[in-house]
Amino acid sequence: MPIKIPNDLPAVQTLADENIFVMTETRAITQDIRPLKILLLNLMPKKIETETQLSRLLGNSPLQVDLELIHTKTHLSKNTSPEHLFTFYKVFDDIKHQTYDGMIITGAPVEFLPFEEVEYWEELCEIMEWSKTHVHSTFHICWGAQAALYYHYGIEKVALPKKLSGVFPHIADYKKSILFRGFDDVFMVPQSRNTTVRREDIEKIPSLRILASSLTGDPYVISAKEDRQFFVTGHSEYDADTLKNEYLRDISAGLNPSIPENYFENNDPEKEPLVTWRAHANLLHVNWLNYFVYQTTPYDITEIK
Repeated sequence: MPIKIPNDLPAVQTLADENIFVMTETRAITQDIRPLKILLLNLMPKKIETETQLSRLLGNSPLQVDLELIHTKTHLSKNTSPEHLFTFYKVFDDIKHQTYDGMIITGAPVEFLPFEEVEYWEELCEIMEWSKTHVHSTFHICWGAQAALYYHYGIEKVALPKKLSGVFPHIADYKKSILFRGFDDVFMVPQSRNTTVRREDIEKIPSLRILASSLTGDPYVISAKEDRQFFVTGHSEYDADTLKNEYLRDISAGLNPSIPENYFENNDPEKEPLVTWRAHANLLHVNWLNYFVYQTTPYDITEIK
């Protein structure tokens, strides 16, 4: 089954060119089926890039997905046109009386700010609290995961000595989790962050479980034990050139960044990146959609609580 997205969303043509089955709203209304309602809170500055990346992964499953996009009203995006936001996005007030099978909260480039100093922090807290009673399963990514761990469980983020950038080997700590069904023993994950959450802080919370981590023990996927919340510290959704573009951006900004690890062929930034995480990325999102959304969400979506 395809992902259902607005007719004119830029992702439609991009995904169609990649032979990913996309169903526009016009065609979807002719099918007698209840799609999974997935809400995407997009906090990234380049919203078109992020919505395309996640649409690609959500569309690579046998389930029909109805994707709805929202952004924060307390922060004006400087990297996405007002026309695009007006046409394709809603704000929380528009949807807060609805219920959703699943929700994704993305990362955001605000790592160096204390959470309470982020412009839209109060709005985000309201949305995260609402998700506990209006969303069946919520998938938090990178800074979104750190923000949720802080809001729900009081876990502080910690600054790293230097930016973690590259593609790193990871393993499943809790091998029985069906989130990792079909995974290899070692799988690669893109990481791009300046902060982390400490393993020992997570392990103090009985309702949390570390499902996967890097070979150095850095937590990658954490779940609340009822599997209604997932916290993912990496960026499995990244395109082949995303880390490259971030690296070149940081060079242009005079930040003297390290070359992303395990990414360029022979560690040479003049060569093309090697994509080693695509299979894992697809499995991660398909397994979440299937086992933690579709298989357990109520058929009557209004019964989500």
